[in-house]
Amino acid sequence: LRTVLARPEVSLFLDYDGTLAEFAPTPEHVEPDHEVVELLTRLTASPRISPAILSGRRLTAVEALVPVDGMTLAGSYGIEVRTPDGVRIERLRRKEVRPFLETLIPKWRGLIEGVPGFFLEDKGWSVAIHARFARAEDADRVLASSRGLAEALGIPADFRLLRNERFLEAAPRAANKRDGVEFLLRQRGMSALSLYFGDDDKDIEAFDAIHRHGGLTGLVGDRYSAETSRADCSLSDPASGRYWIRLMLESL
Repeated sequence: LRTVLARPEVSLFLDYDGTLAEFAPTPEHVEPDHEVVELLTRLTASPRISPAILSGRRLTAVEALVPVDGMTLAGSYGIEVRTPDGVRIERLRRKEVRPFLETLIPKWRGLIEGVPGFFLEDKGWSVAIHARFARAEDADRVLASSRGLAEALGIPADFRLLRNERFLEAAPRAANKRDGVEFLLRQRGMSALSLYFGDDDKDIEAFDAIHRHGGLTGLVGDRYSAETSRADCSLSDPASGRYWIRLMLESL
């Protein structure tokens, strides 16, 4: 915190789910958390902090969760961006990625049909299977079959499969938070101290970009260790993350 307070400007990058707020029941759940909205409103008003939300959710979902004007919002791992003045930027043309996804979606939908606890999310630039509420044996079986089916179709060279516990996503390689952070840093300039808080492997990808530019990173939650993620600090849960940010604001 002392290092952050010593700098005149801070570019603050924040994941949403699992970092600022607890995980939603489904990806379609977009009810704003009033405590988070109040905190982000205060951050946006600070003359020394430039906040940005960088999420794997679609930009429209991020906007619904964060009804705060004047801050950067980025969805689909940074492919979709809304600037503080409301300009919308798409870093990838959707029509370039839809052909493979349109082939994959009905195949994956067929695998989860009738199996409780699964949710298929079409994000526009990617598609994901969520198995958070499925039985463990069903999750292992269906996600393995989904991976095999995607590989059998032939995954394009500019795509990759993102696998996490109870989660599988087919996404363009350009849809990653490391490149998303690099893009946002170029938009903002490099003079400010970069600070990033996230909770999963997609955020850990962005840590490398932050460190490359002399910034600091924080890992929220216990899914990964600070050592393996190379995070500069760790926080136990989203409530601790919000507390740290409030403490920073009050100290400023």
